[in-house]
Amino acid sequence: MQQRTYLPVPGSRPVRVQGVPGRGGRRRYPAGVSSQQKQSVKRAAGAPAAPAPAGPRPARLSAAAALTGIEGLALAALGAYMLIMGLTGSPDSPQQAEMGGVTVLALAVLPLVAARGLWLRRRWSRGPSLITQIVALPVAWTLVHGGGALVAGGVVLALVALVVLVLLVNPTATEALGIGPRE
Repeated sequence: MQQRTYLPVPGSRPVRVQGVPGRGGRRRYPAGVSSQQKQSVKRAAGAPAAPAPAGPRPARLSAAAALTGIEGLALAALGAYMLIMGLTGSPDSPQQAEMGGVTVLALAVLPLVAARGLWLRRRWSRGPSLITQIVALPVAWTLVHGGGALVAGGVVLALVALVVLVLLVNPTATEALGIGPRE
């Protein structure tokens, strides 16, 4: 027979606890919700979590994936350059140059993975790509105010980031990714 205990909850009615905590027992909360999650009927039956996208990939989504991939490749190239110059060049601080190169290489992974996800029409890929573009805008602003050749790089980066943002919030792209309007 199962032992039932009641715990006092301040400002509420007592909460019944079934089983012994820590020994696989379930705890009931005041709303009657169990602490154990239940799988949906479809997932329990072995159905795929999301249906495969149907039809051709929209040009807007392809363009967003390509531009995001180019940004990732540019970051990877910059990181490799920084790492190589830290190892073979004569920087003021070799450790700082090498760590900067490794950091930029690690940051290049996000847009590259997002670009691949966009190309394959995975719904999760829109978020990382949007984050990449939003982060690129302050970087572009800094480059524009840097002067010299950095101005051109900043303008290009800002334009690419804005174009990808517009492409990703477009209804055609969101529908292709399986993201529908909120009901």
